Amino acid sequence: MEYGILDLLTLLGAVGLFLYGMTLMSEGLQKAAGNGLRNILGAMTRNRFTGALTGFSITALIQSSSASTVMVVSFVSAGLMTLAQSVAVIMGANVGTTATAWIITLFGFKVDIAAFAYPLIAFSLPLLFSSRSKRKSIGEVILGFAVLFIGLDMIEGSVPDLKSSPEIFGFLQHYADMGYGSVLLFIALGIVITMVIQSSSAAIAIVLIMCTKGWITFDLACALILGSNIGTTITPIIASLGANLAAKRAALCHLMFNVLGTVWALALFYPFADLTVWVTETLGQGDPNALYSYAGDDPTVIAKMALSASFGLSMFHTIFNLINLSVMIWMTGMYVKVVEHIMPSKHKSDEEFQLTYITSGRVAASELNMAQAEKEIAVYAERVERMLNMAQELVHSKEGSEEFNKLHSRLEKYEEISDRMEIEIANYLNRCAEGRLSSNGKQRIAAMLNIISEIESIADSCFGVAKILLRKQDSGVKFNDEIYSNIDRMFDYVKEAMENMLTLLADLEDVRDAEINESYNKEREINNLRNQLRSANVENINNKHYEYPAGIYYMDIIADLEKTGDYIINVVDTVKGWFLKHKE
Repeated sequence: MEYGILDLLTLLGAVGLFLYGMTLMSEGLQKAAGNGLRNILGAMTRNRFTGALTGFSITALIQSSSASTVMVVSFVSAGLMTLAQSVAVIMGANVGTTATAWIITLFGFKVDIAAFAYPLIAFSLPLLFSSRSKRKSIGEVILGFAVLFIGLDMIEGSVPDLKSSPEIFGFLQHYADMGYGSVLLFIALGIVITMVIQSSSAAIAIVLIMCTKGWITFDLACALILGSNIGTTITPIIASLGANLAAKRAALCHLMFNVLGTVWALALFYPFADLTVWVTETLGQGDPNALYSYAGDDPTVIAKMALSASFGLSMFHTIFNLINLSVMIWMTGMYVKVVEHIMPSKHKSDEEFQLTYITSGRVAASELNMAQAEKEIAVYAERVERMLNMAQELVHSKEGSEEFNKLHSRLEKYEEISDRMEIEIANYLNRCAEGRLSSNGKQRIAAMLNIISEIESIADSCFGVAKILLRKQDSGVKFNDEIYSNIDRMFDYVKEAMENMLTLLADLEDVRDAEINESYNKEREINNLRNQLRSANVENINNKHYEYPAGIYYMDIIADLEKTGDYIINVVDTVKGWFLKHKE
């Protein structure tokens, strides 16, 4: 039997189909769950045990430890969970990823895949064309599940049998009898395979096929699984490259946990593999080693031995991760201390341009990563609020003094930072929008884009006060105490409205009617005060309380501050129209 380039391409295409099915199913589940999945991750990490349970549940659900650990890295970056909580979730995710091997073992080698995969595709089609977003997402989950198993079936059919084609993979024989050297080599191979395809679930599926086709012994298949356990850390590491320090620490914790787990398993490798064989035989599934040395060609016997090998590998993967979790969950504090020592924090000036929660790196799990943008928007608004305080301080600074010039430069710098923050947050939201989002997710992004635009306008208005004061300085105009007092009143009203807006943005998941109504009351107070001061201005000029040019600059500042109040209420309108309306 010859195995040509077309056969190899067919095998690669089958692997691609398997990966596509897994991605489709994972993203469909994320879209269907939406905020619920995000809330579960946030709520169920109160202690290390619930955190581990959460990691297990989410990973078993979405069938991707890479996706769940990338979520964890993102959530640590966004400040939604602590580093210690993230370690527990990562530990649980490692156990959750064993679900893939069991699904393949229990269904892939026992059931005629085509018998249910194609009917599932037929069942998913009406859902895919549904007008309701949730039904579409459920359709994608079903379609992904079917495509995953069709890909698995194709892999199994495309992989040559070593007994019928011994010359193709005969080179493996040269590396199979080197004792621990072979184990180390196949661990390295498992790392490389998983790093290349960035999916430990897919790598384990390939290992199962390799073992059940007789390419490698059961021991070496176990070594490949240990390698895939380390290789899967590459995805969250990549996701953290452009992220903040907290995200990098979470990715390093993941790497440390998996490497240390592999080290102890390697030290006890052969006794551990023998234990797995004993457990498999005790459960009545036969000897996982039998297939490799079987010389017959009875298809029934081969199928039974293949199932035994697959069951044994799934058992090895599960026992390994359960022992890891049971021992290392008590060491989460140690992991945190070691990582914080390796990656110490570096304090930076508060006035340097620096996003806190989102990065220019990879965006994964778009539906969930919007939580990072919400956190960053709150930080953005807090930074712009400082400009309001600086603008009021500038009003009372002596014109032409060093203090005035420093404050003006500081305001100008903050305004530039505001422009750049708006662009960075908008770019991040656009990258999220390029992912597979539910219709609610897309509308949520549109709402957040509108909010950051209004916040940037608030920053422009604050700097607008500085521009008015510069023109006033050049004209040699002076304000009296009455004008200063009225400007301060307007500043106070606007700052109260700003503080109320910050309260809303700080917790968009729990927007309350009372806070919305308070914002509208503040807006009415600002408008009423503006009207009173505008009417009084004409009378004050006529009564010679101050000169006409002073009244012009005074009213320009009042108008600018009233416009700031309009931008604030525009943010509140968006929060009311989307986040309050869609609160779950």
